[in-house]
Amino acid sequence: MQPPFKVKRVLLVDDSAVVRQTLSEIISAHPQLEVMATANDPFQAAERLRREVPDVVVLDVEMPRMDGITFLRKLMAQRPLPVVICSTLVGEGSRSFLAALEAGAVDVIKKPNISTRQFLHESSIRIQDAVLAAAHARPRPVKPADTPSKFSADAILPPATQAAMVQTTHKVVAIGASTGGTEALRCVLQAMPRTSPPILVVQHMPETFTANFARRLDELCQITVKEASDGDSVLPGEALIAPGGKHMLLTRSGANYRVQVKEGPLVNRHRPSVDVLFRSVSRMAGRNAVGVIMTGMGDDGARGLKEMRDQGARTIGQDEASSVVYGMPAEAMKHGAVETQVSLSEIPNSILRMINASSSTRTKA
Repeated sequence: MQPPFKVKRVLLVDDSAVVRQTLSEIISAHPQLEVMATANDPFQAAERLRREVPDVVVLDVEMPRMDGITFLRKLMAQRPLPVVICSTLVGEGSRSFLAALEAGAVDVIKKPNISTRQFLHESSIRIQDAVLAAAHARPRPVKPADTPSKFSADAILPPATQAAMVQTTHKVVAIGASTGGTEALRCVLQAMPRTSPPILVVQHMPETFTANFARRLDELCQITVKEASDGDSVLPGEALIAPGGKHMLLTRSGANYRVQVKEGPLVNRHRPSVDVLFRSVSRMAGRNAVGVIMTGMGDDGARGLKEMRDQGARTIGQDEASSVVYGMPAEAMKHGAVETQVSLSEIPNSILRMINASSSTRTKA
């Protein structure tokens, strides 16, 4: 009897024999994954790729003869494949993490310098989830990143609307994303003008990575982007990124919004969880909110987005064609949570049109 799923084949590239063996054991333990082959450097990996093509590549960064980021860039330019980076060089404050994502990696897993084998076993679920999600990704050729042009607010909203949005401080946008979301968020936040409503973001990302991710986005965007701290005010022209390892909720004191950053159990296998954010927004902001669910595997955010829509919020889902993994948006569609589904490039304008339409309705009322 044939299994109800196709087993995904994995190529492991790491110069450590211990890591190769341990990762092989962890990946092979999942019924939907198998290790096709291993290689101890990019040259061996390239030779193997000439003979057969895996569904996913798990790649170290620091290796002999060629580093993993260089190999990743060459691979994504010539023959795009889903890649998960597993390395000691992607820790807090490291540019390697963002360099890997910008080069086309689907996900990044940090391994420590010591007790590597123990760490990998303890993180087996995280590793299996990352590899399986990557197997469903549809990578595209990655070109060198150009210096982003600054958007004029006039190009997105007419001048009369800008003034109204600056005065409307009770609007809020909540965005949730997972696999493929780091680059998707960059595209969305870069397109937001300084007069945009406040934005709250949950991106599934390990602890210690979000601060550097927020700093990088802040360099690229017109709006201010920062990792959220407990008690932060929610302000127009600013995006707050939920810290890795903690949930972020919207709270309200009178007419003013703040965020609460707190510990708590995993929700839908994640902390931070998109559902936790969306549900708090549905209760605190109701019809004054716009919810956006983007690329990612699983169903985190689907129920929370439905609660937002039920409370009168406007809701957007990223379409399948522009999603790296069409999992979370698809689940939200199934739950009836998505009001409109658009491509990644259309999300910024859709957000601003919805905010503007909502503001116009309130003014007429």
